Amino acid sequence: MTEQPVINTQSDPRLLAVHDSMLDGLGQLADYFGFSKVTGQVFGALLLSPRPLCLDDMVELLDISKANASMTMRALGNLGMVREVWVRGASGRRKYYEAESNFWRIITNVLKSREMRDVERALHVMDDNAKKLNHAMDELSEEERHLATLYLERISHMQGLFQFAQLMIEAILEQVHDSPDEMPAIPNWD
Repeated sequence: MTEQPVINTQSDPRLLAVHDSMLDGLGQLADYFGFSKVTGQVFGALLLSPRPLCLDDMVELLDISKANASMTMRALGNLGMVREVWVRGASGRRKYYEAESNFWRIITNVLKSREMRDVERALHVMDDNAKKLNHAMDELSEEERHLATLYLERISHMQGLFQFAQLMIEAILEQVHDSPDEMPAIPNWD
């Protein structure tokens, strides 16, 4: 089996610079969205690799521990961002992975598995707190009722925002589910 080359310290400095810049950028982007920086870097390494990679490749490429690589791979797999693949001629004990390159699929997986759950959890917390305040209203002093009324008003505004977010997520998921092959290409803003 002839392996396609992966970036290494002997690669052309321009390729190495772009590779490192992409991994750093994806690490920062992952951090921005609440994932670990390593999560973005591992996904980036797989996305930029011409062949599937194993955990040992990740350890060497990113200078991370094998435990960190394993946990990150599991998290990315749960999000549908990477998948385990069979590699001809590879040791049966070693697992290989490749990145999902359909970005609409990634977006829908993340929206389904994380964002929708977080929005639903936030709505549940707000609903519970509004109920608690409404039930306690008769037992509060006049000053506390004014504060509770302010809380209820602010909670109501946040609920509206989160319900709108929930509708948007559901609309995106429905659109992708109904016609996954007809999704527009993600624009290149060059």
